[in-house]
Amino acid sequence: MKIARCTDGGTPFWALVDSEAGTLREIGGVFADWGPALTRAIAAGRTVEGQAALPLRGTARQLAGVRLLAPVEPVNRVVVAGANYAKHLAGDFGLKSPSQPIAFLKAYGALIGANDPIRYPPLTSELDHEVELVVVLGDAPVDLENPLAAVLGYTVGNDVSARDLQRSGPAGIGMDLFAAKSQDRSTGVGPWIVTRDEFPAGSPQLRLTLKVNGQTRQDSTTAEMTWDVAQLLRFVEQRSSFAAGDIMFTGSPAGVGQGTGLYLNPGDLVEATVEGIGTISNVVGPKPGA
Repeated sequence: MKIARCTDGGTPFWALVDSEAGTLREIGGVFADWGPALTRAIAAGRTVEGQAALPLRGTARQLAGVRLLAPVEPVNRVVVAGANYAKHLAGDFGLKSPSQPIAFLKAYGALIGANDPIRYPPLTSELDHEVELVVVLGDAPVDLENPLAAVLGYTVGNDVSARDLQRSGPAGIGMDLFAAKSQDRSTGVGPWIVTRDEFPAGSPQLRLTLKVNGQTRQDSTTAEMTWDVAQLLRFVEQRSSFAAGDIMFTGSPAGVGQGTGLYLNPGDLVEATVEGIGTISNVVGPKPGA
């Protein structure tokens, strides 16, 4: 099933989406009210029961009549577990894979919805793209023996990065990932969560693509991850516990502007796609002062 966070101009709400019919039905309450119960139903193999248990209200509405928001509430965390594709590290940065994942937090204010404009930050001239599989936690705590049981589903992310800021950390200290990854209104997430029962058991192996103005820049698969979803969840949970509703980016494959020299420009249409989930389409806004 597909679950989206939306607004019709008023208070954001969650909804069960029928993308083929182009409709949705509102889910009553905040994520914490129904997310854990649905995730446990999925983990127990009671998917149909879980769907029926969602507190749906009202009649079906047109999907075209709402704005799709990033599928995470402001009370939750945005975790990035990166350095997860060896070809990306070698080809785009000239680096070897580290001995363990690199995890950090992204500011919630960096997130935009599936069709929102990407803000061009004033401090950068090297705005870059990174298509990623994003994990949505539906339950907590994460069981270290079975981390995937806490996963509600997956969504699409474009971890837009300011590369010149990423390299601007003080000498001898390293990268400035906060400046690079947390620029306001820059990171697309969506269009919805596809629940875990829609995929084969285990860490999903899905094709990832990213196009800029119709030209393919990234084309890979999550099968190339150095650490799979379960391993990343276990790594993060051991350091800082997840809460239901948190999301986790899982790294990006090769082909980003850092390696190709093809950075994002104002007016570019950026389309990030994950197989079995969908596409987010975001246009880069103007440079400040332009």
